[in-house]
Amino acid sequence: MTSTDQTHPAVALHGVGKRFPGVVAVSDVTLAIPPGEVHVFAGENGAGKSTLMKLIAQIEQVSSGTVELDGVPVSYQGPGAARRLGVSMVHQEFALAPDLSVAENLFIGHEPGRGGWISRAEERRAARELLGNVGLDIDPGRRVALLSTAEQQRVELAKALAVRAKVLILDEPTASLTEREAQELFGIVRELTGKGIAVLYISHRLDEIFEIGDRVTVMRDGAVVATRPVTELDEAQLVQLMVGRDVANLYPRTHSEPGAVRLRIEGISRGDAVRDVSFEVRAGEIVGLAGLVGAGRTELARAVFGAELPDAGTITLDGKRLRIRSPADAIAAGIGYLTESRKTDGLALPLGVDKNITLAKLPMRAGLIDLVTERRVAERERDSLRIRVPWVGRPVRMLSGGNQQKVILARWLETGAEVLFFDEPGRGMDVGAKSEMFQQMDSLAAQGKAVVLISSYLPELLNMCDRILVMRGGRITGEVQRADFSEERVVALATGAKGNNG
Repeated sequence: MTSTDQTHPAVALHGVGKRFPGVVAVSDVTLAIPPGEVHVFAGENGAGKSTLMKLIAQIEQVSSGTVELDGVPVSYQGPGAARRLGVSMVHQEFALAPDLSVAENLFIGHEPGRGGWISRAEERRAARELLGNVGLDIDPGRRVALLSTAEQQRVELAKALAVRAKVLILDEPTASLTEREAQELFGIVRELTGKGIAVLYISHRLDEIFEIGDRVTVMRDGAVVATRPVTELDEAQLVQLMVGRDVANLYPRTHSEPGAVRLRIEGISRGDAVRDVSFEVRAGEIVGLAGLVGAGRTELARAVFGAELPDAGTITLDGKRLRIRSPADAIAAGIGYLTESRKTDGLALPLGVDKNITLAKLPMRAGLIDLVTERRVAERERDSLRIRVPWVGRPVRMLSGGNQQKVILARWLETGAEVLFFDEPGRGMDVGAKSEMFQQMDSLAAQGKAVVLISSYLPELLNMCDRILVMRGGRITGEVQRADFSEERVVALATGAKGNNG
């Protein structure tokens, strides 16, 4: 933590609570965070972390207690007022206007100029300065839609700093970043705290909590369980505080000798995104796909699943060559795909849990959907996968990320899929939900299914996979056997660095 002359905490909470109808989301939180500190908030989904951040950023109004900024109690006047007081929040899902320029996004609502006229020249000059503060050297006139995920993340940071932030809230900022991009973000965070900015940081990734955090506050059921310096905790102790129980093995993998080849991909190509890719997956095997953002991993999975038709190549399952022209063909053949963007591509958010579970295999009777069977199927999967929802008709948009992911998994279990692609399955999920998801993955492999795991988070690949295929530029650049697993080896293949055979 950086020393500072300021005597008041950047943020102080005194008995802060938030109630929604029938739910206590945050309960009696008292906490002080000094300037220049990275204060991590950890806990399972639904623990109250994001709600607490929204109370500080005045996106939500407190039901009880007091919020102080720099020693001064503040009353609720909305997020605009909070930003003027120096509180900025960067959400996990970016709030950028894709068709506007970078500069226009940075100054929406407070454009530089005089007499009602906007000075675009001044806007671009100020934008370059802000972008420089987050290490981004791009044209401020460039459309946001043309930026990479990592570049958009930095634009969000620059946008937050445009209001001279004293308190910066980051909600799962590395969820869509590669390891190298995450390290670059950590460097920016350290520079900001060095200037006295307090950073409030939500993360489900245990390793980065210890790497970037000064102190960590653990929440459970809306209340603070503990606040400790990260140096006083180890991973096991932190997990115990978060879930209230031991998670003996976050990555429960039962390794056994794989069986016969089940899925064989030969010469799959799709434009420049996927170039002549061939690999196979055996029964009981979990094969990982590693690579930087844009390497072609998701595009490959979508091509196999029929969501994007390949230009060339063949797909064979259990010795039978498949003709897949659509996701319906893939589902009929026994292929399931847990998409990377569950809210965009994986779920019908307004529909209930029951409708989403049976979406790929509707229970029919006399030409109509059998609603009784649909409910029974959904209730069985809810109980089996421990989906936290009292009523299966509840809209799936109201569930946490972990429970939404379980709904998608339940869908593929109901289809009896023999091949399953898991695309970034742990993204935005708490440690308990991740453990349950990986237990299911291990169980599927034990049943003889063929499993492909796509992840940008190397510990998931290194702990769960039997082999890792590394992609770069749409091609497979190397394969790493379990006996040779190391982060350095995978990163070298992913980046094209020399010495990847060592």
